[in-house]
Amino acid sequence: MIRPDIFTETATALKNIYDKQLPQLLQLKDWQSKYRILMTLGKELPAFDAQWHKDEFLVQGCESKAWLLHYQDPVTAQHFWAFDSDARIVKGLIILILVQLNGLTAEQLAEATPESLLTELQLQQNISQSRSNGLLAVLNRVRASACLLYTSPSPRDKRQ
Repeated sequence: MIRPDIFTETATALKNIYDKQLPQLLQLKDWQSKYRILMTLGKELPAFDAQWHKDEFLVQGCESKAWLLHYQDPVTAQHFWAFDSDARIVKGLIILILVQLNGLTAEQLAEATPESLLTELQLQQNISQSRSNGLLAVLNRVRASACLLYTSPSPRDKRQ
């Protein structure tokens, strides 16, 4: 069973990273300094239970293992994610995507462009093709989980 607090704790950690470490990262010019910060971002996240390291949560298309959990708040319709990876750099890169998307509604997610932050940070030219493919797989999984829930008719709609 997934602890509901993992999404709250992750949202809080992502908000802190967005407020405190992302501005620092944006000011850096050299790749090595950015890389060092990316490697440490995962330490800010809550512990990810080993029981969630299941194939059903595994993101396909990542060279490293990355697990992604999703929750949609039934009241606010906001989407939240919790995640883990066996590679620290992958964790840092996923954080850069989720600090922008966590807590958004499906409509907001459809308009979001998290790739622009990666471009602004000039990360694409400094990470391997397999890391870029893995990030794209994570982004696709995030969007799919939100869109599938958003577009699925409710049982009430099916009866009409």
